[in-house]
Amino acid sequence: MIPPLRAFAGLCAALGILASAAAHTSSPPPLVRWMVQDMPPHFVYRDGKPPQQVEDLGQGEIDGFLRLLIERMPQFRHEFVELSLPRFEAQVRHGETLCSVLHLRTSERLQWLYFTSLHPAMMSRQIHVIVRRDDLARFETNGQPLQLADLLRRTDLTGLLPRDRSFGARIDKLLAANQERAPRSIVAGRGAQLLPMLRAKRMDYTLEYPITVDEYNAAHPGAPELAKLPLAEGRSTLMATAACSRTPEGRRAIEAMDHAVRQLAADPQREAWIKAWRNGATIDADDLQRLNRFLDERARGPAQIE
Repeated sequence: MIPPLRAFAGLCAALGILASAAAHTSSPPPLVRWMVQDMPPHFVYRDGKPPQQVEDLGQGEIDGFLRLLIERMPQFRHEFVELSLPRFEAQVRHGETLCSVLHLRTSERLQWLYFTSLHPAMMSRQIHVIVRRDDLARFETNGQPLQLADLLRRTDLTGLLPRDRSFGARIDKLLAANQERAPRSIVAGRGAQLLPMLRAKRMDYTLEYPITVDEYNAAHPGAPELAKLPLAEGRSTLMATAACSRTPEGRRAIEAMDHAVRQLAADPQREAWIKAWRNGATIDADDLQRLNRFLDERARGPAQIE
């Protein structure tokens, strides 16, 4: 016969093992914390508020694709954290695990972030020169894209840009190399704030994304319309990427993202998810061709993690 105390101790040990197993099986899945920021047309807040859950994500090019990624990462919990670019970098460099779909791959960032490729940049990423429609003749180039370098040499035109905004590597480099001739910059929360100034003839041109101008024109019917002119240096962003901190948790998250992209690429219903991603909007034929070529390669190829 087992002594009562020994039996009680054995029962307690068994209960402890069961409790430990239950706690282990009920532990929450790992968390991915996503940096978010209102950056039209790439990432667009609904009602001007940062997302609290996946259903709150907008229909921008990048937040729309983020929704597709998250749907294919059910093994994680997902949280959205509104951060500035400098704050994101500071927290990552201090060892926090954060992920982003708003960071482009650079050699410097590879020191503290893992990257994987998501999709080729769409036409909405191409910066245009924005002018008043009744001024188009002053910018005529016989149907060819404008050269920013040529605009900077002209003394009959006045440009205006939002301060501290990046327009992509090629444009930023050109503006920095021609500071004396570059358009004046002013503090502006969003570039769209300059569009009413352009319409009011306070300058001759600015730089912006086409979709931002389309939204502005639609919101101001009957007002003098603004026109969009392609800029040769505008497409400096060729690939949208996801990035995560170079931590063990960040590595697991970026591996899951890479796997999700390859799932999307191999999905026989590719046309359906592309339509859902773009919210039914028509994709430029050249963009669609590049996208399908990229997805074909991703479906066949190995993981792409740097």
